[in-house]
Amino acid sequence: MTARLRLTLGYACFLVGAGAVTMAILYLGMRYVPNYPLTAANPRDTRTAPSREEILDTLVTASGAALAVLAVIGLAGGWLLAGWVLRPLQHINRAAVRAANGSLDHRIRLTGRKDEFTDLADTFDTMLDRLQRSFDEQRRFAANASHELRTPLAITRTMLQVALADPDGPDDRLLTRLYETNQRGIEIIDALLQLSSLDSTPLTTAPVDLAAVAAQALEACGAEAAQRGIAVSADLRPVTVQASDVLLRRAIGNLLENAVRHNLSSGGSLTITTGPDSAEGGRALLTVTNTGPRLPADAVETYLEPFLRGRGRTADPDPTRRGHGLGLALTSRITAAHHGTLRLVAAPQGGLTVRLFLPGQAEERAAQVTEPSGPSP
Repeated sequence: MTARLRLTLGYACFLVGAGAVTMAILYLGMRYVPNYPLTAANPRDTRTAPSREEILDTLVTASGAALAVLAVIGLAGGWLLAGWVLRPLQHINRAAVRAANGSLDHRIRLTGRKDEFTDLADTFDTMLDRLQRSFDEQRRFAANASHELRTPLAITRTMLQVALADPDGPDDRLLTRLYETNQRGIEIIDALLQLSSLDSTPLTTAPVDLAAVAAQALEACGAEAAQRGIAVSADLRPVTVQASDVLLRRAIGNLLENAVRHNLSSGGSLTITTGPDSAEGGRALLTVTNTGPRLPADAVETYLEPFLRGRGRTADPDPTRRGHGLGLALTSRITAAHHGTLRLVAAPQGGLTVRLFLPGQAEERAAQVTEPSGPSP
């Protein structure tokens, strides 16, 4: 039995039931009418008025006919009304069928007054948008990962072939180059494993001082910043967050490495601050600002995608500035796993400002209560 048929029968039964109740009330009301013998006012007129029993009999007959008419009207009208009400579901069902067959580019975009069906259609369109973005990111990720891993392996194969063809054996430069290429492949695989583990391993957190973790990450990155002549300033105010110490240190370290390696060649600066968020007192805020070349504002958010660097998909020719394009992607995943937010803003004069928002301890406990435990989304 379809939903339209059930609604039709429901409308018809309701209409007939309402008519039956109305008829019953009239019938009971007529039983209280006095049953006086009524005669014509003119004695020569032999016609007499109907008695109460005759009126009740006529009422019962008319009620039966009226209920039959109401049943027909209820079935016909209910069928048309149910079809009109359920018409938006047909559009939603067609979109769901297309999505199930692998086509995610179709959107319902249901028009009309705001009701439950338009809310359902808008929610379904939003789900399709997220699925399409997710699948597109996965396809790009697979293609870029294959490219990134194939490059060092191809270079290693070429150098090994050269070494095998050299009768005097490999020289030190070849061995050094081979080691650097192999190390680059290992770093890419390690970063990919960390990205995948964030989606499959439950997060273990504890109260952590964000300023202390930032100081440790800054100390690890200080030598490279000094070597490049980058002036570092820090304003680390204590603020406690519920987080994983190791992952948080890795996320901040990635931000600092990115700020150092993509800075100006001379006269660059880097600023890192921590403390409570002034806009929302319950959140913690870490800000990393660095000087550097001008960046397109509309492309900054794409830097969070894996294997995307400041030069696009192309590695920097300078080996000391060359990265794998996984630092910001990993930081974004770590931030999402901690129910935080990562925002990138390109400065008009050049450089980048990264703001990492993390919930405070009270907000984190509330998120853990309202959300089921398990892999991060």
